[in-house]
Amino acid sequence: MTDQAVDAGGVQLSAQASAEGQFLGRTRELKELRADIERAGLDTLSGRKTPRARVLLIAGRPGSGRTALAGELVRQVADRYRDGVLRARLGEPDGTPVPVERAARDLLSALDVPAPAGAAEDDLTAALRDALADRRALLLLDDAATAEQVDALLPDTPECLVVAVSGGPLTGIADVRPCTLGGLDTKSAVELLSRHTGAVRITVDPRAAEGLAEACQGQPAALMLAGGWLAARPQAAVADLAKQLHAVSDEGSPLGRILGLVHASLPGAAARMLRLLALAPAGLVDPHTASALAGCSVSDARATLDDFVALGLLHAADSPLPQYEVPGCLHPLLKALAETRDRPAELQLARARMLERTVRLLQSCRAITETDNPELREKLQGMPRTLRFPSPRAAADWLTLRRPALLAAARHAVGDGELDTLARRLMSQLVRAMVAHFGTRAAAPDLYGIHGLVLDVAERRHLPRERAAALLNLADLDARTGRTTEALARYRAALDAGREANDPYATGRAMESVGGAHLELGDYDRAADWFGRALAQRLARDERADAARLYGRIAAAHTFAGRYGEAQRNWRAAVAGHRKNGDVAAHARALSELARVQEYAGRPEESLRTCQEAAEWARRAEDVRLQAALHLRLADTLEHLGDPTAASLHRGTAERLLEEEAAEPETRAEPEPEQPHHPEHDANACEIRSASAED
Repeated sequence: MTDQAVDAGGVQLSAQASAEGQFLGRTRELKELRADIERAGLDTLSGRKTPRARVLLIAGRPGSGRTALAGELVRQVADRYRDGVLRARLGEPDGTPVPVERAARDLLSALDVPAPAGAAEDDLTAALRDALADRRALLLLDDAATAEQVDALLPDTPECLVVAVSGGPLTGIADVRPCTLGGLDTKSAVELLSRHTGAVRITVDPRAAEGLAEACQGQPAALMLAGGWLAARPQAAVADLAKQLHAVSDEGSPLGRILGLVHASLPGAAARMLRLLALAPAGLVDPHTASALAGCSVSDARATLDDFVALGLLHAADSPLPQYEVPGCLHPLLKALAETRDRPAELQLARARMLERTVRLLQSCRAITETDNPELREKLQGMPRTLRFPSPRAAADWLTLRRPALLAAARHAVGDGELDTLARRLMSQLVRAMVAHFGTRAAAPDLYGIHGLVLDVAERRHLPRERAAALLNLADLDARTGRTTEALARYRAALDAGREANDPYATGRAMESVGGAHLELGDYDRAADWFGRALAQRLARDERADAARLYGRIAAAHTFAGRYGEAQRNWRAAVAGHRKNGDVAAHARALSELARVQEYAGRPEESLRTCQEAAEWARRAEDVRLQAALHLRLADTLEHLGDPTAASLHRGTAERLLEEEAAEPETRAEPEPEQPHHPEHDANACEIRSASAED
């Protein structure tokens, strides 16, 4: 979603827009649409208040300039809507409807409203309606495929306006009168041609210009291609192109016939690149994508893409990095050309090259953030210069800009089903790059979708190890967003997959996570039981650090259940384990929790001694926040034991420590030892485990 609408009609300045941005024609349609905003609806006529936003529908075939008209209408009335314009595209370049969940999430993101990862469609659309309830905004919904898509996104307030662009009527949405587009009038069509050819070539043969406009049936996209063809041939007369169009078979649309002429006039390599652009994910192309598809250098690809822009075959996107959009009206025509002119094996090879290039770019994008890793740094230096990013900021900008195309590439690769190995590598690197640049929490909505795709491939290819990893990652995100019951079911499925794969990492993590889910649900007996199973595996494998941590989790479950004796026994085991492992910070936190449980158990003297010991270990660990918390707990215990003077001294010590902490230029986060451990906090929580050594 961007500030500029993507014209599914095949023209961005275009359709009826001049090179200077002046809109051409459609005067009557604009007048009718503006009048439709003001007219009384059926609810108003019946005396009821309008419950929802007014919907204006612009209907027309691809290439009719329907999005350009919608954009001009939005430009003219945008100042009436104080909360701005929101844009969403509801159709993929190949005509596939965009899921409502994805469109709603994008609109919420534009409104800076957080949406939980994996949230259901109904929850997201309800959140969108809530976010728009007190706003006066204008929504432009482009390429709507069905009425259900538009209906799900409609704000429940008459203060908003929705402009929908579609190929036909949206049956099922009340009180919508479509503005149906045909061709441009002859005067506007000829003027659009003259913007490319210059006025002289039109003036010397006005009848030929009118005949060319008629041959194009006034369709703006066809006229743009005709104008680009003439602009590239200054010596050619308008009549020459008109004759060639008339000589072409009458089968197909005017846009298809003029595209065929343009394609035939291109050099072989350029024509092949043009056809292969139908494979570009989400219709978004950058020089690397074109280079990989066509098998040429990046510089040559960019020069050819710029030539395509001049010919009206592509739109240059408004972005800081070179990126281009394949017009939606040309996508099916280019796809048909590719399937006719290129062998299936060649198309599959082009897809594979594109995915491989994307994987390498993602590797470089992640590696630039880990300059302290000698192995990655050496690997980065070994990459071609064109694949390296100059700085982490440049890599993050590229990842942000290419995010829609990267996600679409993953979806298409999985949907294709023939390139699953490359798809797995792509998703692995995409997850790692997003986590490296954005963090797990910020990237969670995208990660949820990617892990779902990984699960699809793992189930299709019968890969239990990767199935376990995908289920664990999805369950972690479910747990983080409060869907604990759903998370529990996935953790159990991951445990089964881990056992099938004989993967101790997956089974151990799954058992611990099942325990954590039960703990969250308040089933402390089952939580302690599952933590115990995980502990047994860790002990059998001599994984001492994890074993010490699991003793603490078992103790926490017993504490919540009020079994303080069992809790103390397990906290002591945790203390002993952390001491043997030399983990000073964990040792201090475990002692702190042991002191807390001793206090709960009615043993203040023992709690006092343990708390003093914990404070000393926290001092050694240089954990100032924990030291302060322990001194405050000591103060409370001493007051309970009848020693207010000593309690006052400990409170003063705690205040001094916190003041010193606040004076430091960088403060440390306060530890939360009593909180349950969540596996998604682990370093490998979002890892997609692949058989590829490169990953």
